[in-house]
Amino acid sequence: MRSNAHVATALRRSLPDDAFELDLRGRGYLAAAGVDEVGRGTLAGPVVAGAVILPAELPSEGLHLIRDSKQLTPDQRDVAAAYIEKHAVAYACGAADAAEIDRFGIVAATRIAMARAIDLLEPAADHLLIDALELPGVPLPQISMVKGDARCRSIAAASIFAKVTRDRLMATVWEDRFPGYGFAEHKGYGTAVHLRALRERGPIYGHRLSFAPVRQAVELYGAPIGPG
Repeated sequence: MRSNAHVATALRRSLPDDAFELDLRGRGYLAAAGVDEVGRGTLAGPVVAGAVILPAELPSEGLHLIRDSKQLTPDQRDVAAAYIEKHAVAYACGAADAAEIDRFGIVAATRIAMARAIDLLEPAADHLLIDALELPGVPLPQISMVKGDARCRSIAAASIFAKVTRDRLMATVWEDRFPGYGFAEHKGYGTAVHLRALRERGPIYGHRLSFAPVRQAVELYGAPIGPG
């Protein structure tokens, strides 16, 4: 059995670090922004991207929470988001809604959301560190990396900020506007609760009509006419 010390060491090693940001600072880029998204696989709601510029120095208390958002509980993500808001140089979120996802496809819509988040940064970024995707339409130097939220601290911060922002939106605005679908619980993902609501109630404006389970519901109920 592994000791607590071994577990703690493994957790520390699994943390993303600031090696990419340090390298960029050494090359004169002082405002590198990490960029990541959440919500690509949901059946309803927007895809949301976060963009975060971190300072060269961060307080150690709370720093262990800046990691892949999927490794954190909802309460831990809330604490981490508050830490990011307090200490980041800049942070912003951008979104692309279901209509844009249906029109352009999820990958293109994700790029739109990322570009919107980057545009909202103040001060502006001078370099981008992006999880998985490249943004050819954004005129900034950029590095795209696989599993960026597990490797790069700024990307991890962006993933947390995007996740918390989207989850809060789905649990409040969407839950209040469309009761009975369980958005506060599943945040738009294709859980059994959500699929049952689709079968029993039909799709609402904001469901992604190009996604297979929603298409099946449209065949039964017809597409929603417009905003509810």
